[in-house]
Amino acid sequence: MAEVKLVNVSKIYEGGNKAVHNVNIEIKDKEFVVLVGPSGCGKTTTLRMIAGLEEISEGDLFIDGVRVNEISPKDRDIAMVFQNYALYPHMTVFENMAFGLKLRKFDKNEIKERVNNAAKILGITEYLNRKPKALSGGQRQRVAVGRAIVRKPKVFLFDEPLSNLDAKLRVQMRTEISKLHRELNATMVYVTHDQVEAMTMGDRIVIMKDGYIQQVDSPLNLYNKPINKFVAGFIGSPAMNFIEGKILKQENLYFVDNTDKYKLKIPNTYYEKLNKYVDLQIYLGIRPEDINISEEGQFEFESEVVEPMGNEIFLYFNISGNQFVSRTNIQKEIKAGEKIKVLFNTNKLYFFDKDTEESI
Repeated sequence: MAEVKLVNVSKIYEGGNKAVHNVNIEIKDKEFVVLVGPSGCGKTTTLRMIAGLEEISEGDLFIDGVRVNEISPKDRDIAMVFQNYALYPHMTVFENMAFGLKLRKFDKNEIKERVNNAAKILGITEYLNRKPKALSGGQRQRVAVGRAIVRKPKVFLFDEPLSNLDAKLRVQMRTEISKLHRELNATMVYVTHDQVEAMTMGDRIVIMKDGYIQQVDSPLNLYNKPINKFVAGFIGSPAMNFIEGKILKQENLYFVDNTDKYKLKIPNTYYEKLNKYVDLQIYLGIRPEDINISEEGQFEFESEVVEPMGNEIFLYFNISGNQFVSRTNIQKEIKAGEKIKVLFNTNKLYFFDKDTEESI
């Protein structure tokens, strides 16, 4: 396998529209890296530049230490799995998986061995003589992955491969692709807009917005140490809650003042960090699981929407025009419109400069 390195890579379309801005990523050998972000953030364009399907406007791309900017896709020793499977409808599963090897003049016996091995790994041996129209969506996706496996490429590229599957099948295929990565010891680059996919699959995650990389880190670091408000709000489901406020210092105590009627006392563990930010306008962030419904709560609100999930409840309420959600495992029944007392875990607060939206 191989490492992939992007150095100041940009994509500029006709008219000067810059879709990707100075991307720098080092993907290690055998690493599983996920590019994630909202639609139009540049993640698929970046993947297509690695594949050679989009020309690199600026910067350099290295695969296994070799600069490949001018090397054609077929000579980059990569395999790509597309969102729409891209299977030939008139060919059987075996023929679809073998097609690339036949073009490369592989021996018939080796083709048979590679296809059978890949089919065994993916659990599709019994479908080798069927055509794609006789397969379910999940089975077609396995065939598309198998066609990539038989190539034994240096790098696997996945472009939102699970987006056409139903929710249950997506979870199953997510697990299978993760297992496949471990079995093949392969370098994989995976694009998705689904942050749950990113968090559960990636060794590292690259978060993009408007063509810029926001943060590259492990799933847990992204969740616990987001670099800015965008990352904090994008990673996590339900998303982090935010409210505007100002850091106040009164008689050696620190508060976040919402200027409405809410003032939240900040634990002294934050004092050293916040001392230089007194009177700064901020966004205060707190994750749904750190808001508890309790009779000891600091504030009282009216529940607007209640979503029972079985083992937990998502409970929505409003603070100064901002929708908040609590993720709680409280067992008593709560109805929409009911008054609730809310207890914030003030040891799990996040602070972002209102102007820059950077973490402070």
